[in-house]
Amino acid sequence: MDGGGVFWWLAGAAVVVSLVVAAVLVVKLVQARKLLTASGIPMSNKVLFWGSIAYLISPVDLLPDPVLLDDIGLLLIALRSLHKAAAELRPGLGRPAAGDGNGDAL
Repeated sequence: MDGGGVFWWLAGAAVVVSLVVAAVLVVKLVQARKLLTASGIPMSNKVLFWGSIAYLISPVDLLPDPVLLDDIGLLLIALRSLHKAAAELRPGLGRPAAGDGNGDAL
């Protein structure tokens, strides 16, 4: 295989990995939807949540669509701010449930 073929394989792998990471983050954001109905969570956090979902599916991006680094970054910011707001409101609400196998605290 020549150098050009290796480049395309690596580029394809990077696209697949970024798509998987973005999909996992969207699933986590959707699972956090109970936080959207919690009273006391600032509206800015709720807007950031829905804005990050809209940005992910929007054709307008800072980086071209095969490169999802900007989308992933915005999703991470939205998830982190939503959980932080929930944790400030009620300790324990913004953390993953015990025994879910996740183990990471956002």
